[in-house]
Amino acid sequence: MISCVSTGLVAATLSGCATAYQPAPPAFHEALQEVYRLDAGDRLRITVFEQTDLTNTYSVDKAGYIAFPLVGSVAARGRTIKEIESGIAHKLAQGYIRNPDVSVEVDRYRPFFIMGEVGSPGQYTYVPGMTVQNAIAIAGGYTPRAQQQSADVTRQINGEVMTGRVPITDPILPGDTIYLLERLF
Repeated sequence: MISCVSTGLVAATLSGCATAYQPAPPAFHEALQEVYRLDAGDRLRITVFEQTDLTNTYSVDKAGYIAFPLVGSVAARGRTIKEIESGIAHKLAQGYIRNPDVSVEVDRYRPFFIMGEVGSPGQYTYVPGMTVQNAIAIAGGYTPRAQQQSADVTRQINGEVMTGRVPITDPILPGDTIYLLERLF
């Protein structure tokens, strides 16, 4: 009886350890190849040609909308740049501007977050092409206790939050949360 209980405890302990490490799911790397989808914190440069009063930078608010003159709120969360362009042009064409020509580009991406064994954990501005290693450098480098080969990254993919361990050479995306682990020895 005692041996069954101790075997069960050992199995539970080992299974708990096994779930602590999770390699990045395939969706992590697939997300890097997908078209960028907007979310709260992104800032867009929207140009309506020959309409200087409408051309400006607009931020995606916490609810996922852009407040655009004349047409009001425009849903942006989860949409691509091309979808925003056509959506705004369609709304402007409904009685405001004849044949509007709208161009949208990301002026500033939403920030990424870094925690754990770095000099200055916190929120930082994302730059396209960043890797985990770049993020560590921006956050003040490693602490003396940091594990320097990999990091845990939490990313939202298709509305689902996923976490996985990646090498420091892996790219990151806007909105990612990076956690640098403490080494054991």
